Amino acid sequence: MAKGRELVGRIKTTENTRKITRTMEMVATSKLKRSSDRVAAARPYARALAEVISNLFNAELAERFPLLRQPAAERRAVVLLITANRGLCGGFNANLIKEARMTVNALEDQGIDVDLHVVGRKGLGYFKYVGRELASSRTDIGDVPTLQDAARLVDQLMADFAAGVIDSVYVVRAKFNSVLSTPPTTDRVLPVKAPERKGAQRDYLLFPSADAILTELLPSYVRNAVYRALVETAAAEQAARRTAMKSATDNAGEMLNILRRTYNRARQANITQEIAEIVGGAAALQG
Repeated sequence: MAKGRELVGRIKTTENTRKITRTMEMVATSKLKRSSDRVAAARPYARALAEVISNLFNAELAERFPLLRQPAAERRAVVLLITANRGLCGGFNANLIKEARMTVNALEDQGIDVDLHVVGRKGLGYFKYVGRELASSRTDIGDVPTLQDAARLVDQLMADFAAGVIDSVYVVRAKFNSVLSTPPTTDRVLPVKAPERKGAQRDYLLFPSADAILTELLPSYVRNAVYRALVETAAAEQAARRTAMKSATDNAGEMLNILRRTYNRARQANITQEIAEIVGGAAALQG
């Protein structure tokens, strides 16, 4: 009955694993709801900022604001990669890292020097493993990113861009389209590109002036872009973990069914053999 005992052990182990994956699926589902709510809440503000900037923007103003400066030649770029601190979410982190590598390689093929900044333990661990030097790394941003987290990530980059130290900033993050669609994407947040005007232009009363308003709005627009990247990546992480844990739970259930059938067949075969031995022994005694 050694095989039977081994099957019982495997059944118990699989049951325990299924309990863990089921619990993780439920936790991810709960976090996903809150994360998707934050994504939805961030979008109206971003649209309002884009609308105001698009209505204020003109070529004359663009020459006076460093964040609108379009470099004649891109010599040095920054790539900011946002990954998760934890795994068990399928290919989520691997896809983001692949997107970052493609972006970095494309820029370096053009002769552009690239500084790589990484958010999240998974991205940090990978680039340490491959020996890529990082300009900075952050692992203290959790499941609930804040605007202050975005400001700490991008404020120094805005200052470097305004001073001409760098010529562009790219953010590699997950785009949260839906629970089942969270593709990795790359956004260029600096220099700021004036959003396209949609619909009729509104007639604004500007106070104190367009210059003063843009001075405040342009940094807010960049911070908001990074903040949206953080919250969308956080929501996409939970969606990917929920999908991965549901798949693991379903697979564990299928494996349990197979193990139980195998155990029952082995047990029946053992019982049949014992009965045959008893009958054979009784027949030998009678004969």
